[in-house]
This record gives sequence, C-alpha cells and structure tokens, in this order.
Amino acid sequence: MYSITFNFEQKGLAPITISNVSSGQSILEVALKNNIDLHHNCGGVCACSTCHLYVDKGEGLIEEISDREEDFIDRAINPRLNSRLGCQCVLVEDGGVIDVTLPDQSQFLGE
Repeated sequence: MYSITFNFEQKGLAPITISNVSSGQSILEVALKNNIDLHHNCGGVCACSTCHLYVDKGEGLIEEISDREEDFIDRAINPRLNSRLGCQCVLVEDGGVIDVTLPDQSQFLGE
C-alpha cells in the first residue's frame, strides 16, 4: 500500500495525504478519487501536459518515464528534472511513500 502526499504551489492550499492507496493506479486517478483538483484535459491518455506535477519523493515507486511523456513535459509550464504527468505515474507493486507537488493551476481557470 502507498501513502501519497499532495503538496500545492497555489497559496492557501494545505498538503493532503492519502493513505492505503493500492498499486496499479495513476497519481491522477488517486487525486481525482480523493477530490484533489488536477487538470486533465485529454482525459488521462498522455496527449497533453495539464496533469503536470513534480515528484519530490518516491520516483522509484512509479513506472519509468516514456519518450512520449517526456515530449509532453517539454510543453508544460515550468518543467523541472522531477516533472512527470500524473496520468503516467502508475504505482508499481511495491508500496511506499510518495510526495508530489502540484504546480499552481489557478492560471488555467477560465480555459
């Protein structure tokens, strides 16, 4: 089982930790099931960069980045070395602790 902490760059949002998360899900799916707003314009099929996030801890607990995902991360706002797409961060079988930071998405409001 996993414990995933969602941190937010947007001011006024406190971190949220979700415990007892099973493997096989993406971080995007976990966020949506727990009412954490993470944009996903393409529906989670790796065809945009709106579910962009930063993996701060636990990068070895999610599937490796693909070339396709890297191409879309290049289009994201403020990409970093630890950038990933939430739809592609599928939890592997081991379990553990993952910390992610969601970029400030308030700039997308009204799109």
